[in-house]
This record gives sequence, structure tokens and C-alpha cells, in this order.
Amino acid sequence: MSAILIAGLLAGYGIAMPVGGVGTYLVALTARTTLKTGACAALGVATADGLYALVAAVGGASLADAIEPAMTPLRWASVLVLLALAARGTLTAVREYNAHSDRSTSTSTISTRTPPGPTRAYAALLGLTLLNPATVVYFAALVLGSPATESLTHAEQTAFALAAFVASASWQLLLAGGGALLGRVLTSRKGRLVTALTSSALITGLAVHLLVSA
Repeated sequence: MSAILIAGLLAGYGIAMPVGGVGTYLVALTARTTLKTGACAALGVATADGLYALVAAVGGASLADAIEPAMTPLRWASVLVLLALAARGTLTAVREYNAHSDRSTSTSTISTRTPPGPTRAYAALLGLTLLNPATVVYFAALVLGSPATESLTHAEQTAFALAAFVASASWQLLLAGGGALLGRVLTSRKGRLVTALTSSALITGLAVHLLVSA
């Protein structure tokens, strides 16, 4: 069970750490409303990550017997997907850094509207994160490609999803409640570059682990 928890935590941090538009919005939202509203928005993001992790875990376990003959090529495909996601994250971060892109523009546009309350902030960030197809692809690749998650019990499926939720929630809450100084650091050009590169390194490490454990 501990291996499943660790896998879930690493998976959660891998998908949550890149600070893009959502992370920037979380910091700005907390700054102009309340910590409660920011925390609810952060939990909306984490809930979406946890739901996708649960869907991937349940789906992977259900398909394990049916796809057993194809597990080796599937594992290689999962490794390639993870490496592609890591490479995409790195290239995007470097390109945006070099182009002096600033996603806070969209945040400033949002800030002119009436600030949402805690419930609406949670629902908005939940829906926004659920619309990101890369999240479910990421978790599916991890679950289907790892020998440790081929035959998960219901308890282990839940543990994996909860661990991913906790990891994502801890990072999103750090962004929301870190204060103005931390917010400026993590959402700056350099901050987004560092968090994206760290996430890509973590995802690459997970892909290498799949190869080693195959």
C-alpha cells in the first residue's frame, strides 16, 4: 500500500507543479478576495486531479486482464506518452520564458469582474481543470504502464487517487496561501520556468521507473 501512496503522491505533484494560468489565477484570486476563497479554488483544482487519478486507476485495473497480452507494448507506449508530456512541458516553458510571455494578462482581465465566492471559485476551477485532456492522458499512462498498478484492489485505487489529490491540494494551497512574495516568485517568468522544468524532470523520472520496473 505504501508503494501505491508514493506513486499517487508523485503523480499528483507531477501534474500539479507547473505554474501556468491556473496557478497565477489562484494567487491573484486569493490576493483580491480571501484565503478561504483561494483555498476553495485550490481544492477545486485538486479535486479534478483526484477524480482523473481515480478514473485512471479504476479503468486500468478493469482493463488489466483484457490487455495482459499487450502489456509490454502498452508499457512502452506509456513511457513514450510520459516522455512526450515532459518534453512538451519543457519546450513550452522555455518558449514562454524566451518570449517574455505573461499569462497574468488574462488574470488581470478576470480581476475586473466581481470576485467569486468560495463555492463559485471551487466550481469554476474544478470545471476548468476537468477540461484539460492532458490530465487524464497523464494519469492513464502512469496507471496502465506501471506494473505496480496492474491489479489494484478497490482500496488501492482509492489510496492512489487520494494520494494524488493530497499532493495536488498541497501544491495548490501553497500557491493560494503563500502570500504576495511567494506568489510573485512562483508566478514570475523564472518561477514558471523552474516549476515547469521540475515537473518535467519528475515525469521523466516516472517514465524511467516504468522502464526499470518492466
